[in-house]
Amino acid sequence: MTEPWAISGIPVEVRRSARRRTVALQVRPGAVTLYAPARVPLDTLREIVDARREWVARHLEAYAARTSVRRVVADGELLPFLGQDLTIRVAPDSRTVRREGGVLHVPAGTPEATEHAVERWTRRACLPTFRALVEDAAARLGAAGRLGRVQVTGAQQRWGSCNAQGDIRVHWKLSRAPRSVLEYVTIHEAAHLLEFNHSRRYWSLVEHMMPDYRVHRDWLREHGHTL
Repeated sequence: MTEPWAISGIPVEVRRSARRRTVALQVRPGAVTLYAPARVPLDTLREIVDARREWVARHLEAYAARTSVRRVVADGELLPFLGQDLTIRVAPDSRTVRREGGVLHVPAGTPEATEHAVERWTRRACLPTFRALVEDAAARLGAAGRLGRVQVTGAQQRWGSCNAQGDIRVHWKLSRAPRSVLEYVTIHEAAHLLEFNHSRRYWSLVEHMMPDYRVHRDWLREHGHTL
């Protein structure tokens, strides 16, 4: 039975059992299941889910970051890149990936080799934009002096990170996301330069920088696996 509530666009499925004595919440890629005794009122279950909503959302986001749809690089395909669509052209006589305006020339080869070549090019090509967005966010927050290095990452469990030294990493696949979503992640990480947590003060900083941040956060949670 699916109850009338959801987290990050994922319906919460409730499974009741007369034998069960405790309530348990399970999160899997694209699925949230609440196991409960048969007699626990629905309102009580809703309160339990609401209390753990952020925890569930973080796990769904982590799954989305590392569970991606395999992209088949084919001639004529459109590849989203920093708010633009690049047309893929397979060049049998080329050994490297190169961009000419709105066209991305890729070497012919096995699907895996071509995909890896496009990834390597993307990592290099998106870094200047990632760095500029992070530096801009840090400056607007008054935290430019705390910013360390800005790097591109391929970490499986997160879209971005900020460590205690002020180094910020942003996932290369965000180059394929809507520009506003990419900007949200850079603001999210830059805010950690001032608040190394997810407290109310932290989220107030994010909201001050991007009042509609929830829209972009939810987009990433729901559609991140398609990048």
